[in-house]
Amino acid sequence: MMPATAIRSLFRTALAATVALALAGCASGRNGTGQDEVYDPLEVPNRFVFAMNDAADILVIRPAAEIYAGTVPDPVRNAVQNILETLLAPLVIGNSLLQGDGQNASDATGRFMTNAILGLGGVFDVASTAGIPAYRTEDFGQTLGVWGVGEGPYLVLPLIGRSNARDAVGYGVDTVADPFRIATSAANANGVLYSRSAAAAIDTRSRLLREVDDMRRSSVDFYAAARSLYHQQRNASISNSTSAGTPEFPEFPEDAKPNISPLR
Repeated sequence: MMPATAIRSLFRTALAATVALALAGCASGRNGTGQDEVYDPLEVPNRFVFAMNDAADILVIRPAAEIYAGTVPDPVRNAVQNILETLLAPLVIGNSLLQGDGQNASDATGRFMTNAILGLGGVFDVASTAGIPAYRTEDFGQTLGVWGVGEGPYLVLPLIGRSNARDAVGYGVDTVADPFRIATSAANANGVLYSRSAAAAIDTRSRLLREVDDMRRSSVDFYAAARSLYHQQRNASISNSTSAGTPEFPEFPEDAKPNISPLR
């Protein structure tokens, strides 16, 4: 039988999914309005949370990321990124299969098995040396989008950052289904889970120092710019588009939303 804590966790996730999908289902198209614009009925509280998250980034996250980028050698940083990618690969594989994308699931499986076994858990990127193709990162929010679920209202969540009703549900499902989280929880090793989240946040932020600074400095309305970019990125990721009209500005991997997003 499943532990009571696991049952409660699944129940809470299912309840959140029901509410959020009901909100998203009221909308036509992907954005909740039937138009190519972001549906943001909660803009006032969203802006407040965005400002708090941005302050946390300026005061804590960015300085930590700058120190990390300036003191940790590139080979070590690359190893950290490879390990994080390997730990998240099972979620990518599962979501790729749910989306009917067998090729991406195959590529992710090949890289996961190769780096987990021959690369010592991802410390070494043996898969790239062996010529195994890179894969797209897929999460359950994208899976819901592929299934035709609308975005619903735009949300800015404390520390987690930019989201919407559909992606908030996807984050919850990925969190509950994450094999690494399940394993560390079963072993009462939550400190390891938190360490992964912190490492993912700092590593990703360290690779975006100039991009975020430039966007913050050049935007007349940083909140609106971040909101629009998130909307474009998510639509592009759902359609597997890499068109020039979609700016590149990576989000944190799903494990860390425990991750703290640089663009709040």
